[in-house]
Amino acid sequence: MDPAERRLSEELAGLCVELATGAADLVRHTVAGRIDAKSTNTDLVTAADRASESWLVQRIRAARPDDAVLGEESGERDGTSGVRWLLDPIDGTVNFVLGLPQYAVSVAAEVRGRTVAGAVCNPATGELFTAARGSGAFLDGTRLDGPRDVPLERAVVATGFAYVAAVRARQAAVVAALLPRVADIRRLGSASLDLCAVACGRVDGYFEAGLNPWDWAAGALIAEEAGCVVAGPPGREPSAPLTVAAGRNLAAPLQNLLGELGAGDVLDG
Repeated sequence: MDPAERRLSEELAGLCVELATGAADLVRHTVAGRIDAKSTNTDLVTAADRASESWLVQRIRAARPDDAVLGEESGERDGTSGVRWLLDPIDGTVNFVLGLPQYAVSVAAEVRGRTVAGAVCNPATGELFTAARGSGAFLDGTRLDGPRDVPLERAVVATGFAYVAAVRARQAAVVAALLPRVADIRRLGSASLDLCAVACGRVDGYFEAGLNPWDWAAGALIAEEAGCVVAGPPGREPSAPLTVAAGRNLAAPLQNLLGELGAGDVLDG
């Protein structure tokens, strides 16, 4: 990364922090309000989700009016600058509705299609995860260096499930086959925080099918900058079919096992 690119990444990272912490403060002081279902009756959106995203988009338009924006609730707005923002106003809405303190505002910035900055802030705890490409990842200012180095059979692995019942059934079959071959499984309910959990060593690995770019963009960069491997099925980038994150020595065995179990095929039916 040349000096100009690094300066831009650091500038965007600073704005990511302002956006994520500002929206998290809004969410912290906002009740769920009206709750609607989206793709299924378990895929929830609240008035707080919409308020958070509206606040984020307004701030981006004020600070960088030529940037593109992709938000979970409001869709895509084109730009001309080569910078695109990826916004998840509340990642873990079901947890938010239930009062479980595992949800986050996730903000990432891409430059010409490559994520260069990200911030994930948990409104319930105040924890702030941040990264700028090439400059490391941090939790509340403390540098992160990824999870412990353990073999597959000792790994605690986080995952998540889709909203469509038939897909969840296939994911459950994958987890049932995976569980005897790892130490344990965690299902925490927020993809961005799961990726950050790998970055800070709270879990050893993570995988999930069915994610959208706003779910993983910031968390994936944070995990990568903490020294983790973030990928899709073997030889591919993270994408809707599968996103996998783990420490460097665990990543390949975990990817290979997930491939063997068909974790990347659960969306295909």
